[in-house]
Amino acid sequence: MRNTVHSFLVMLCLGWPFSLSAQDVMQPDPGIEATIGSQIEAFLMDDFATAFTFASPNIQGLFGDHERFGQMVRNGYPMVWRPGDVEYLELRQESGALWQRVLIRDQKGGVHMLDYQMIQTGDGWRINGVQLLRQPGVSA
Repeated sequence: MRNTVHSFLVMLCLGWPFSLSAQDVMQPDPGIEATIGSQIEAFLMDDFATAFTFASPNIQGLFGDHERFGQMVRNGYPMVWRPGDVEYLELRQESGALWQRVLIRDQKGGVHMLDYQMIQTGDGWRINGVQLLRQPGVSA
């Protein structure tokens, strides 16, 4: 019995790091990618009213209306407002939140890495926040 418990504890300790990392990165979710993509399409048409519908209730409450939301996007996230190319990278769960990493190339060729926090609502996936990630410096 003692050997069985010891063997179980060794297997648990050896397997634990692998099971945690497997839970962090998830399979792509077409619904999440469609939500982000639809919002970006609305930005490209300057349709901030539609883009605002893809924001979570928390974000909608924070900005109050689509005009203030649109102004924030134009001023704070110009690469999202006018992207050149959008690539969906990994979807991961971190501290109970879902994060979709997105690589955006702006129209001048600049590369931007963003994390979109996603939440599921009764109306489907909604964007609960976007973080612009710092790019590592390039050295010669």
